[in-house]
Amino acid sequence: MIMDAASDENGTQTLVCKRSDDTCQFLSEIVELRKEVNSLTELVRTDALTGLYNFRFFNETIALEMERTRRGTQPLSMILLDIDHFKKFNDTWGHETGNHALVHIANLIKVAVRKLDFPCRFGGEEFVILLPNSDLRQAANVAERLREMIATTPLHLTGQAPISITASLGVDQFSSTHSETSQDFVQRVDSWLYKSKDKGRNQVTYPDLTTQARTESVTQEEKNALFGAVGNED
Repeated sequence: MIMDAASDENGTQTLVCKRSDDTCQFLSEIVELRKEVNSLTELVRTDALTGLYNFRFFNETIALEMERTRRGTQPLSMILLDIDHFKKFNDTWGHETGNHALVHIANLIKVAVRKLDFPCRFGGEEFVILLPNSDLRQAANVAERLREMIATTPLHLTGQAPISITASLGVDQFSSTHSETSQDFVQRVDSWLYKSKDKGRNQVTYPDLTTQARTESVTQEEKNALFGAVGNED
């Protein structure tokens, strides 16, 4: 091998030629090609306007995370977010300002989530966040914090007065005992989002935490009993 990979202080890998002759004359071209491949990969998975993951990435990731949850014990939670009265917003301020609003919300989402979470643009004025290893209570707290951030952080544009924005959110979790598809999971969370809208918008809605915890506890006991029975088999 005439080339090797070296990492700089930031952990970024670069190609280094191990010979001093002209054998590595194509090194710069290879480096540029690698950069282009990385850029194209990022474009495929990223929403061009907001910089969040796109719908295609979401579809691929939710399937993987649900399978990971089925094989483990940690739940997967989801938050669906819809900007309130966005059509009226566009009609009043124009589509360019609407785009600024989408970027504004996306930036707040980036601040609110953890590095291991997957914030995505779901389409139009809707956003979705996948929270691995997070139960309903944790996800509900994130959603409420995000709702408050949006409601208290107006959009500031040059030459315009600050524009207030609110959002409605729905939250639910997926556990290893669930057998639903990713589409079923999305629809379940979406139903909580619509309950937020029905209640007047600028709300976070999710299943009753006490009932959810009791259901999960019983289910876990059943799982432990099952695993114990399997382990005692000859």
